[in-house]
Amino acid sequence: MKQMNKIVGSLLGGVLMLGALALPTAAAAENDKAQMKVVMQVSDANPATWNLALNNAKNFQAATKGEAKIEIVAYGPGIGMLTADSEVADRVSEAADSGVKVAACGNTMKAKKLTKADMNSKVDIVPAGVVEIVTREMEGYSYIRP
Repeated sequence: MKQMNKIVGSLLGGVLMLGALALPTAAAAENDKAQMKVVMQVSDANPATWNLALNNAKNFQAATKGEAKIEIVAYGPGIGMLTADSEVADRVSEAADSGVKVAACGNTMKAKKLTKADMNSKVDIVPAGVVEIVTREMEGYSYIRP
């Protein structure tokens, strides 16, 4: 019986220690905030949608004091907003300059016969927009579609 009490006591002590280790601390909570990551999909040619996505990115940066990773991925009809002469080109450049990664889908560019020269110079080109989004989600990014 004494042996059984020792075993149960050891197990209970181990469980309590694991529970204590799992409790979040203020430092851990602050660290989690620094690790926030978000990927936004824009597959709509509507400038209002693009402005919403850019506003979301800017507000997210402000709320996380610039500590979050933010990526906006455009494909399909949304790709036109990433051209050098789009009506939101200046805002796209501002977002990129502030640390937001803005990515254009290479597949859509090929389909629409767009070249790198046609695109905003601040934009990254990824092979496939949908694959980029899924890859980011697998890396722990939260997904937003404005």
